[in-house]
Amino acid sequence: MNGLWSPECPGSIFVLLERETDMESLQFMDLNIKPQILKAITHMGFEEMTPIQARAIPVELSGADVIGQAQTGTGKTAAFAIPILEKINPKLKKPQAMVICPTRELAIQVADEIRKLAKYMPSVKVLPIYGGQEISKQIRSLKTGVQVIIGTPGRIMDHMRRKTVKFDEICTVVLDEADEMLDMGFREDIETILSEIREDRQTLLFSATMPRPILELTRKYQRHPQAIKVVRKELTVPNITQYYYEVRPKNKSEVLSRLLDIYDPKLSVVFCNTKKGVDELVQDLQGRGYFAEGLHGDMKQTMRDRVMRSFRNGKTEILVATDVAARGIDVDDVDAVFNYDLPQDDEYYVHRIGRTGRAGKAGMAFSFVVGREVYKLREIKKYCRAKIKAQPIPSLNDVTETRVEKIFERLDSYIEDQDLKRYINMIEAFVNEKDYTAMDVAAAFLAEILGNAEARSTQENEDFGDTGAEEGMVRLFINIGKKQGIRPGDILGAIAGESGIPGNLVGTIDLYDKYTFVEVPREVASDVLDAMKNVKIKGKSINVEPANRK
Repeated sequence: MNGLWSPECPGSIFVLLERETDMESLQFMDLNIKPQILKAITHMGFEEMTPIQARAIPVELSGADVIGQAQTGTGKTAAFAIPILEKINPKLKKPQAMVICPTRELAIQVADEIRKLAKYMPSVKVLPIYGGQEISKQIRSLKTGVQVIIGTPGRIMDHMRRKTVKFDEICTVVLDEADEMLDMGFREDIETILSEIREDRQTLLFSATMPRPILELTRKYQRHPQAIKVVRKELTVPNITQYYYEVRPKNKSEVLSRLLDIYDPKLSVVFCNTKKGVDELVQDLQGRGYFAEGLHGDMKQTMRDRVMRSFRNGKTEILVATDVAARGIDVDDVDAVFNYDLPQDDEYYVHRIGRTGRAGKAGMAFSFVVGREVYKLREIKKYCRAKIKAQPIPSLNDVTETRVEKIFERLDSYIEDQDLKRYINMIEAFVNEKDYTAMDVAAAFLAEILGNAEARSTQENEDFGDTGAEEGMVRLFINIGKKQGIRPGDILGAIAGESGIPGNLVGTIDLYDKYTFVEVPREVASDVLDAMKNVKIKGKSINVEPANRK
């Protein structure tokens, strides 16, 4: 492996990657890893490794300590998760790997990713442990036999003091976003944790920056680490207007349809992260009457060529593609790009939206954001130094009004350029016979042309009315309170843990003797209500419902 020696970190290797496109594409199947992990990767639809994955995974599989310098959104979770799962002994029901994260949100996110990669390893248990969640629940889970722990420093320390986490079989430790943990004042906790874990462990450290305190940690707690640094050229996209929409997963295709109807791009590219996602979306769009085709790595070259010809000549108006397949797209007249799924790597975002706004033309880019992906979007904004503006989801009325405007524009040319005398006579005869007005007939024709667009819509977000919450929030009622020993942290932990929404999105918590009120964002209120069904807090069954409307 070619690299540069660093005086700050003796014995290390820095691998410098100027751009993702400078690298030869490396497939996951090229790795010598368990077939169950490969199967999970295939199920997730990933076709090739990101730069940090391609460089870090082989080094980690060799057993070496690693310093990985990479931003959030580069695929670094899989970069350490795959080697962890490769080394796990499923028969040993004790913690064998620990990932330390700065925040509960990141801990939950990392745990979700590792669970997906361990989908076909049913004996491997993954557990996030973080503050705000009842510790007794975590203790019970630990007793069942957990091999991979993802935790925040404070909560790991709590378990250390209680002796509820055994460190004797932990052979891999990951410090994720180490610079952020140090900025948050966790250095002493991290050092205490590392000092309790066997010295012959593998220590993997990932950080966006490498300040001196990080280098001090590596010298003290790592053994001859290899440092892998992904250097990326920051790009700007001045000719492209960029918007994002916070959506629910089940509403994505409906929101896409509304945006297509309102902006009416002649050619557009829609990006999905997986091959399965491409196939499902194409089927949905075709069912809605759009001229859409898919493009991904499983398609034969002849089929891919046919799809691209159809897209170039305008017969196919919407091309749905994965990142890998889209590399061959070289079309100057793309009006809009849709990130149906946010990309795995920040740089992929720039590559994607660069499909529009070519040759000095203006372009538009739309991104769909689900739940915790707002954090990923923040990193994307920082990386490409662009304004990505939040937009409300267009209503059905917005769609209808836009379509009507376009119809009226076409009518102008008809009235000016066409001889309509024959049709006027037909309408006059109909009006006289049926006793309708000409306005009645015109309105009926318009309704017919519009084709009852409302019927193809999915259900709108539930209208909770006025629950007494602040703007943009819904106030929920929970039938337990202080007399049941409940604290605000119990409520927060339950909502964040069960629904998966970040704890910082939960609003005011008002705790009373026998009940509690809590505010959550309106766009996730239904998801929270669904997630909190059959949930217990401190062993007590609860009921959650919207607060009484005023």
